Amino acid sequence: MDYMLRATAAQDQILAFACTTRDTVEEARSRHDTSPVVTAALGRSLTAAAMMGWQMKGDKDQLTLRIEGSGPIAMINVDANRKGEVWGYAKNSQVDLPLNAKGKLDVAGAIGVGVMSIIKDLGLKEPYCGQTHLVTSEIAEDLAYYFTASEQVPSAVALGVLVDRDYSVKCAGGFIFQMMPGASDETAAKLQEKVVAFPSVTEYFSQGHTPEDLLQDLLGDMDLEILDKQEVRFHCNCNRDKVERALISIGEKDLRELAEEGEDVELRCDCCNEPYSFTSAELSALADIAAANQSRRE
Repeated sequence: MDYMLRATAAQDQILAFACTTRDTVEEARSRHDTSPVVTAALGRSLTAAAMMGWQMKGDKDQLTLRIEGSGPIAMINVDANRKGEVWGYAKNSQVDLPLNAKGKLDVAGAIGVGVMSIIKDLGLKEPYCGQTHLVTSEIAEDLAYYFTASEQVPSAVALGVLVDRDYSVKCAGGFIFQMMPGASDETAAKLQEKVVAFPSVTEYFSQGHTPEDLLQDLLGDMDLEILDKQEVRFHCNCNRDKVERALISIGEKDLRELAEEGEDVELRCDCCNEPYSFTSAELSALADIAAANQSRRE
């Protein structure tokens, strides 16, 4: 089971999140049939969004992490809520690049130069949106920069996805450590020293370590207190009603033409690739609804 932990350390000077997301990222890989480098990029984004979404207050609040770049992936869009549910996609799921200079999947090259946006839908008239330029396009460093520049919260972020030889996900996870208001320079320096010396997330989790181990190894001598645990899973909020409303929005004329073709129409959700099939009779019924809606507007 994938899960994440929330903790504090250094007498509440540090707020910490750590998670393991292997099954969640594998579900995304399987649904979208992603290439290894896209699996890594999308998986890092899903992992980060899960931890960030857990910080939302309301049950209906939703967080969106969007990365738009000049590379062949073009865009990654991931959504999450406070219940540990996360879902999303890459615009181009099949990207094949040579390994980078370190012999790793070239996530930065696949994303390219661009921007990162964090959108928080809190049920208000307009959602909050913060945006920063990508600094490395490796996602973790970009998020750390976003937290510091846009939200004025100095942060350390590490994310990792290890893709196996059969292209499945071997392990995935990460952490977000944030300095709270009033944190001392000494605490920040000590944390930075520990994070810099820590192995990569994929190396750490591939050795069988857990999020509990990670927090203990990094914060165990800083009055670590684990506060909460939350399951993480890939779960999209799409459903047939939403797809029907989307079809109705295209208008009566187009729906009639589709219905007259006499063949079933299949639509797939961008975020989870779930298929929804409609018969010609169902399309005709939706066309009737579209016509009725138009009459009421007139």
